[in-house]
Amino acid sequence: MGKPYLKEEHEIFRKSFRKFLELNAAPYFEEWEQAKQVPKSFWKLAGEQGFLCPWADEKYGGYNADFAYSVVITEELDKIGAGIGGIGLHNDIVMPYIDEFGTEEQKQRWLPKAVSGDMISAIAMTEPGTGSDLAAIQTTARKAGNHYVVNGEKTFITNGYSTNFVIVVCKTDPNAQPAHKGVSLLVVEEGTPGFKKGKKLRKVGQHANDTSELIFEDAIVPQENLLGEEGMGFYYLMKKLQQERLMLAIGSLTGSKHMLEITLDYVKQRTAFGKPISKFQNTQFKMAEMATNIRIGETFVDRLIVDHMDKKNIVNEVAMAKWWMTDLAKRVAAECMQLHGGYGYMEEYEIARRYRDVAVGTIYAGTNEIMKQIIAKNMGL
Repeated sequence: MGKPYLKEEHEIFRKSFRKFLELNAAPYFEEWEQAKQVPKSFWKLAGEQGFLCPWADEKYGGYNADFAYSVVITEELDKIGAGIGGIGLHNDIVMPYIDEFGTEEQKQRWLPKAVSGDMISAIAMTEPGTGSDLAAIQTTARKAGNHYVVNGEKTFITNGYSTNFVIVVCKTDPNAQPAHKGVSLLVVEEGTPGFKKGKKLRKVGQHANDTSELIFEDAIVPQENLLGEEGMGFYYLMKKLQQERLMLAIGSLTGSKHMLEITLDYVKQRTAFGKPISKFQNTQFKMAEMATNIRIGETFVDRLIVDHMDKKNIVNEVAMAKWWMTDLAKRVAAECMQLHGGYGYMEEYEIARRYRDVAVGTIYAGTNEIMKQIIAKNMGL
């Protein structure tokens, strides 16, 4: 199916990136899953080859690539495994905050090293006591002289263990009414006094994505690390969540297609009662249903990519795509595992890992229940 946003140069880039991943990621992916981390050497290699933040301006080391390059990178990463999604987070979720809301001095400090792979970024929203309700965060940043004193705890932070700098969502005015008007974004760098990383968290899936807690105990952060304006953090987050949720929809779509492909191969080869299980009507109907749902989802996501590239406000549609595609990925994983029979439950079969990896899609970047609330609110309910 032709993609209106993909041109010949995007497909040339795809071939190059796919070859890079086949050589430098696929053979080591199992090791990374065991280590619960993608090594920094891989980030450096990706940076050297131009696969980190290609959208960045040339003066920061990027090549002003359009959003379609980000789509290609997300798709190819997801074909290897959702566990290397931390690179997508760095490329298309964290660094765009620096690019759009950062001062020139901040951009010069962080963008070139993010592009080269010398620095890994993260964003810290979620706290132990608050999930999708960002206005209710408890982490505070109190101004004292020419710096902020940060106190609080963040959890479930992707890239949290390996990060060199993290955008921290905090309250600079805990008494603001409504509460979201007191939220600001601070960039906290590794080595900051009072900032420490917790252990790598043990997750059900996406093991190669290092995820950890971050602790701030009277952390001293220079005031020049404030991103944008004080009290505007919540609005910045709302503006950027459109792209984050669209990236998740794209990743879930790619994962669903990949699971269907590996299951198609499997059912043609596996025999039962003297014939391939692909010849049973139940198998055919299940495969037809999944293929149809995926194609319908793909048509919608493709349209949203075009709209996003045209700078349209599609927050509502992206909420729809995020919940629909992540939910579909879970259903596809379950159906594909079932069609693998007992082998689907075995670690040496890829579908077992995929089944674990997709589970969190309906939870992060705002739960699917929150997505439905957004849609309902926009319906006037």
